[in-house]
Amino acid sequence: MLRFFVFFLYSISSFAQKNTVISGKVVTEKDSPIESATIYLMHPKDFSIVVYTLSDKNGHFKLETKSGSQNNILKISAEGYLEFSDTIEKRTQNIDLGVVRLMKYDVELDEVIIKNEAPIRIKKDTIEFNASSFKLRPDANVEALLKELPGVTIDMDKKIMVNGKKVNQVLVNGKPFFDADGKIALQNLPAELIKKVQVSDTKTKEQEFTKQASTSENVSINLTIDKKKNKGFFGKLLGGYGSSEKYESSALLSYFKDKRRVSFLASSNNINASGFSMNEVFDNMGGGRNDGSGGSFGSRGGIIKSNMIGISYTDEWFKGESTDLNYYFNNSNADNTNKTSELTLLPTGSLLSKSASKSDQDSNRHNVSLNFEYKVSPSIKVFFAPAIQTGKTVSVNAFDRKTWDENNQLINSSNSFNTTQSNNTNFRNNLRFFLNAKKEGRYFTASFENENSRNDLDSKVNSLTVFAEGTSPDDLRNQNVTQKNNRDKYIGNLQYFEPVTDSLRLNFSVITDYEKTSDDKKTFDRNGQDMEYDVFNESLSNFNSFNSFGVNPKVGFSMSIKKLDLSASAGTSVIRTENHAFYLNETIDLNKNYFIPNGTISANYSISQSQSVLMMYERKYTIPSGNQVLAVADLDNPLVVRTGNPNLKASTFHFLQTGFSSYNFESDSGYFLHFSTTYFDNQIVGASAYNSSGKQISTFDNVEGTYDMLLAGEWNKRIKKDVNTFGLRFSLYANYNLNKGFTNNQLYEAKAFRLNPGFGFTYEYGELLNIQPYYNFTYNDIRYNNTSLSSTSNTTHNFNVEITNFWPKNWVFGNDFGYNYNSNISGPYKRDFYLWNTSLSYKFAKQFTFKVKVYDLLNQNQSTSRTITSTAVVDSESNVLKRYVMFSLLYKFKNFVTNES
Repeated sequence: MLRFFVFFLYSISSFAQKNTVISGKVVTEKDSPIESATIYLMHPKDFSIVVYTLSDKNGHFKLETKSGSQNNILKISAEGYLEFSDTIEKRTQNIDLGVVRLMKYDVELDEVIIKNEAPIRIKKDTIEFNASSFKLRPDANVEALLKELPGVTIDMDKKIMVNGKKVNQVLVNGKPFFDADGKIALQNLPAELIKKVQVSDTKTKEQEFTKQASTSENVSINLTIDKKKNKGFFGKLLGGYGSSEKYESSALLSYFKDKRRVSFLASSNNINASGFSMNEVFDNMGGGRNDGSGGSFGSRGGIIKSNMIGISYTDEWFKGESTDLNYYFNNSNADNTNKTSELTLLPTGSLLSKSASKSDQDSNRHNVSLNFEYKVSPSIKVFFAPAIQTGKTVSVNAFDRKTWDENNQLINSSNSFNTTQSNNTNFRNNLRFFLNAKKEGRYFTASFENENSRNDLDSKVNSLTVFAEGTSPDDLRNQNVTQKNNRDKYIGNLQYFEPVTDSLRLNFSVITDYEKTSDDKKTFDRNGQDMEYDVFNESLSNFNSFNSFGVNPKVGFSMSIKKLDLSASAGTSVIRTENHAFYLNETIDLNKNYFIPNGTISANYSISQSQSVLMMYERKYTIPSGNQVLAVADLDNPLVVRTGNPNLKASTFHFLQTGFSSYNFESDSGYFLHFSTTYFDNQIVGASAYNSSGKQISTFDNVEGTYDMLLAGEWNKRIKKDVNTFGLRFSLYANYNLNKGFTNNQLYEAKAFRLNPGFGFTYEYGELLNIQPYYNFTYNDIRYNNTSLSSTSNTTHNFNVEITNFWPKNWVFGNDFGYNYNSNISGPYKRDFYLWNTSLSYKFAKQFTFKVKVYDLLNQNQSTSRTITSTAVVDSESNVLKRYVMFSLLYKFKNFVTNES
C-alpha cells in the first residue's frame, strides 16, 4: 500500500511539470477545414507514438506534450489526403504551425493507405485504430488492447462501450471468433496479432448491401489480423486442482493461414464457469466471482459442473465465397438449494409464503451452425445460415411451501418431488438474396427465415397440497405426465428500393409471417393395484394448437442530406389466428382477426465526427397467444388455476428512444445520454383472484395507459502522464414505470422508481500496477394504489476493487475484493458480506505459469436477493461456492510466420 502512495504522489507531481503545445489548422488546397485529421508525434528511433490528437470541425488542433530536448517527427494524416511530415526540434516552448494544407490523392492507392502509421483514422462511418500505436505488456490479449483505445471502456462484467455506445458484436477479419459477443476473442487472442481495430455502427445484412445508414444504437468491433503474421498457430492449456475437490481445466488451440482459421476449445470445471471463460489473473475463477446484477447481490446461486468442447472453422473456398462453421457440445450439472419468502399484496390483507427447494439438473446440448456467404457477381449476393441444436435434460426437484394469511393463520401447505426428462430439437435457418440493379441506388432483397422446434417431456409427479382453510379439497398426485410441444415459424420478406434523387430513395416491402404451435399433454394416475401409470386423467390432459398468418405491406423512404440520415416506413398488419383446444371431450375453437397499423421513424444526425444524435420511434404490437384467449383450465399447479380470456385484445404500444454521444479525442474524454420510453395504448396483463384457501384463480385482461421510462448517462475520461494513467467513469441509470393489473377483481396501480448511480476509477503505473475500484448504488421504490401496502423500498451498495501487481518480473499478484449490502432484506437472510478472491502466479521457462488462487478468502460468500414487483416482495437465498484453494499450471504457446515483405 505504501508503494502505491509513492506512485500516486509521483504521478501527481508529474502534472506540475512544464508542457508544450503544438497547434495549427489543417485545411485543404482550397482552404476548407479538415475535420478529424490525425496529428501525432513519433520517436525517430523506433517510430513509437508519443502523443496524438484530432482536428476539430474547424480544422484546429492542439497537441500537448511534455517538454524535452529530443527531436520528434510530427505527422498529419487524413483520409484521402497525402500525409504531412515534419521534424520538431527541442520542444522547450509552444509551437504554432499556422495553416497546414494537405494535398488530395489523385488516385487513392490501397498500399499507401495500408502503410499509414496514424494511431487513429476517421473513415466515413468507421473509426480505425492502429494497434501498434498503443504500448502493451508482453503477452497482452485483445482485451488489454481495447482498454488502451480512446473512448473504449470495459466494465467488470466485460460489457464494452465505445463513445457511449454498447458493443454488441466483436468480429475477427469480419467473422465471429466462436461467438459474436467476442468474449472468447477478447480474453484469448494475442494483441500482437492485431493490425487494426475498426469501430462502426452495427448494421443488418440488408443495410450493409443497400448502403443504408445504421438504425442501431449499438456498435461493432472488427479486429483485422496483421497480414505479416496471418500464418501460424497459438494456444493455451490450463489444468488445476484444489481443496474441496475443486478442479478446472481448459484448452484453446487456433491455427490460421490467410483467410483460413481452425480453432478448437474445451473446458471442464466444477467452479461455476459455464462455457469458456478465461481471465488473465483468475482463469476460470471468473465464472464464480462477485456478481451483483439483476437486483441481487453476491455471486450466482447454485453449484455448476460443466464440460464443453467446440470447433470453429472459417475459410474462403473460392473467390467471392465465405464460410464460417461452428460446433459445440455442452454438458452441465446444476445443483441448487433455495429458500424464499414471498409477500403477496392484496387489496385487503396479504399472503406470506415460505418455501424451500432443492434441484439437481443434468443437461447435454449439441449445437451446429453455418454462415455461408457468396458474392455471385458484383450485383448479386446470397447468404445462407442454418443452425441446429439438440439436447437432453434430466432434472430432479424437491419443493416444500407453506402459506399464511395476514392473521398469521396457516391456510395451505404443499410439497412435491418431481423428475423430468426432456428431449428438444431446434432448427433455424436464414436465407437472404441481394440484387443490385444497374441503376445506382436500386436494390431488391428477399429473405426467408424459419424456426422449427420439438420438445418432448416425460415427468413423474408426486405432490401433496393440503388446504387448512376454505373449501378447496386437498390435492394428492402420483402421476406420469407426457407432453409434446411443437412450434413452426416461417417469415418471408421482399424489399424493393428505388432512387428518386441522389439523396432520396423509396422502399416497398411485404412481410409474411406464419406460425403454428401445438401442445399435447397426457396425464396418467398411478394404479394402486399394479403400481403402473395406466389410469388416464382427463382433467389434467388436453390438446391445444395455435395458428397465425399475417401479411404486413409497408412503404417508406430514406434520405441522406449532409450529416442527416432519415428513414421512415408505415404499414398495416393483417393477421388471422386460429385457436383450437380439446379438453374433457369437448372441442373449443376460437378464430380472431387483427388489423393493426404500425411503422417506424429513424433519424441519425452527425454533429461532427465525434458527436451524434440518434432518434427512433416505433409503433409496435403483440397478439395474444392461444393459452391467453382459450377458456380452458390449466391445472398443472395445485395452487393456481389459469384460464384464457376470449375477449382479450392485442397489445399495442409506442416506443421512443433518443441518444446523444460525444467524445473528445483531444482531452480523451466523452459522455453519452440516452432516453427511452414505452407507452401502452393497450397492454395484456394478469388478473388474479385468491379464495379463502389461498388458491389463485388467474386469467388475462387488458389495461390502458401503462408506461416505462429509462434515462441513462455516462461520462468517462482518461489522463496519461508519463507512465501513469488515470481513468474516471461516472454512470447514472434511472427508471420510472407505471404498471397495472387486477387482484381480486380490483384494479391496482404500482409506480416504480429505480435509481442506479455508479463511479469507477482506474490507475495504472506503467506495466507494474493496475488498480480498479468501483462503487455502485441502487435505490428501488414502489408506490402502490389499491393494495394493503402503500409503498416499499430498498437500497443496495456494491463496492469492488481489483488490484493487480506485475512486479517483480514474472510475478503477478491479483486481488479482487468486494463488499455488498442490502438494506431491507428480511428474516434470516444476512444483509451484507465480503468477498475476497486472490491469485499469485509465477511465469517460468517463458511459456509456463504456475498459480495459487484462493476463492472467497474470508469464507463469507452468499447469494441473497430482494425483488420488488407490482404485486409482491420476494426475498431469496441460494447455495453458493465457498472458500477453496486452487493450484494450476498454464502453458501458452505461439508461432507466427512473419513476412517482412
